[in-house]
Amino acid sequence: MRPLRCLICYLALVFLGGALLAPWLYWLAQGSASFHPALQKIAANPFHRFVNRSLLIFALAALWPLLRNLGVHSWRDLGLGRPARHWRQLLGGFLLGFAGLAVVVVLVLACGGRTWNPHPASAIVAKMFSAALTAVVVATLEEILFRGGIFGGLRRGFHWRFALVASSAVYALVHFLERAELSGNVTWLSGLELLPRMLHGFVDVQKLVPGFFSLAIAGWLLGLAYQRTGSLYASIGLHAGWIFWLKSYGFLTAAATGSGAWFWGTGKLIDGGLACAVLLLTLVVAEKFLWQKTVFKKA
Repeated sequence: MRPLRCLICYLALVFLGGALLAPWLYWLAQGSASFHPALQKIAANPFHRFVNRSLLIFALAALWPLLRNLGVHSWRDLGLGRPARHWRQLLGGFLLGFAGLAVVVVLVLACGGRTWNPHPASAIVAKMFSAALTAVVVATLEEILFRGGIFGGLRRGFHWRFALVASSAVYALVHFLERAELSGNVTWLSGLELLPRMLHGFVDVQKLVPGFFSLAIAGWLLGLAYQRTGSLYASIGLHAGWIFWLKSYGFLTAAATGSGAWFWGTGKLIDGGLACAVLLLTLVVAEKFLWQKTVFKKA
């Protein structure tokens, strides 16, 4: 039961600490805005962004203590062996993730669910570079946390299927937090006040289905990639392929008049029924046919 207690304490620390830190970050940004234009831009962000950043700060700060308490003492324990031995898994995972969401993008555009949003070539190149960089950084950090840390740690004390369900639920919950606006002035309790509003999607059936389920399926697929291959490289590649599309799709496309957002999704891409179905199909195909192939076999 120790892994489960560690996880509960970790989540409580992240959410409580992040909510309490957010107002101080907000006030710091407001007080330093006059020193530089970049600081003015940061200060202009709505309060919910400071809450999100505070949660991320606590999640990263408490990650290593969490990993140590879960029995992770080396990069190999975490699922990160020598990269040279796992480049096929990394590349194979990326191609699987990229191709899966590419199917969604093509179908949405072909059926009029969304339309192309033209931009200058220089802006497109800059956005693609930014999306690629974000994909590498975010995929690596999140796979270390959710699969290497939470899933891998729970797997040490429970059956791997329970660990997979629990870690996938946590992954979906964290990514299901919504944008919420704060009414009135920011106080030191404003972060705690905003958190329940950020979970409002759980009482909205049209957002819960398929939005939350898409995230849960994604978490399940990423966990299975780790379980079947024995390393984080396949899941990092898979995650990076998804993030590349998630960070560029809203920029490259625009909402179409009269389109059904529940099925086609919004600029977030994976919040529609079509994306949920494609993710589920990817899960089935990967489990039945791909994990035993040479590119994904354990090194």
